Amino acid sequence: MITSRLAPDFHFSQSSLQDYVDCPRRFELRYLLRQAWPAVQAQPIQRAERQMWLGSAFHRLVHQYVIGIPPEVLTQSIDDEDLRRWWRAFLDAGPRDLPQTVRLAEVSLFTYVAGYRLTAQYDLIAADEGRVTVVDWKTNHRRPSSSWLAGRLQTRVYPYVAVEARQPIADIAPEQLSMVYWFAEFPHQPERLHYSRARYQEDADFLTALIAEIAAREPGDFPLTDDERRCRFCVYRSLCEKDFPAGDLADDAGLEVEMGEQDWPLDLAQAAEVAY
Repeated sequence: MITSRLAPDFHFSQSSLQDYVDCPRRFELRYLLRQAWPAVQAQPIQRAERQMWLGSAFHRLVHQYVIGIPPEVLTQSIDDEDLRRWWRAFLDAGPRDLPQTVRLAEVSLFTYVAGYRLTAQYDLIAADEGRVTVVDWKTNHRRPSSSWLAGRLQTRVYPYVAVEARQPIADIAPEQLSMVYWFAEFPHQPERLHYSRARYQEDADFLTALIAEIAAREPGDFPLTDDERRCRFCVYRSLCEKDFPAGDLADDAGLEVEMGEQDWPLDLAQAAEVAY
């Protein structure tokens, strides 16, 4: 019998909320039942593992750069051709016109929504007095569409939490905040999203309703998605009696798979956590 319920101290994130929106059953298996992953996410396995390693390594490089390690020192440390290509693209065509006064790399902020903690782990927050830009590094093998990015929970959670947490500048107005997705494979095609008071209110209502819905569900009442394309890239597909093989990274059926970019693990020695 399934007895696991959402604990009162459960911490939500953009990844857990995205899992729920994509497939409530996946959310239950991963976060409530803490089920081990019985299947690989994508194939070829070696390529999938390499994609995850490259994404993690690139994030570390940029983090080290932001905290002040000279770029020439970091360049000398790279012995992988693809990683070196991404790094050069970042140095040559990284996000421009970012606020200069405050730069926070790999910082964690949180607020409370519907009685639960909602945390966002930011690659970079840049701020001047009256202007804040949230930057997220993406290492997708495809450049996601603007409509796909607009619909992601990350695009709703990150600006909302930054406004609610009131960091790094107190009393941030929604219209003072923007979010930039920068793509290592497509350095000249960033996506910039401008926040607004209307969008902030929409996000507040949406996130409150979504988290309340999850909290109200009974154990076992987390249905499978109707979109079986998502199952091809799900590590739990065998538990749901989906006997087809893992999806191919070269043919992701428009799902814009992000290998290794779901909530980078928090390093408490490096990440400052600021509460609202």
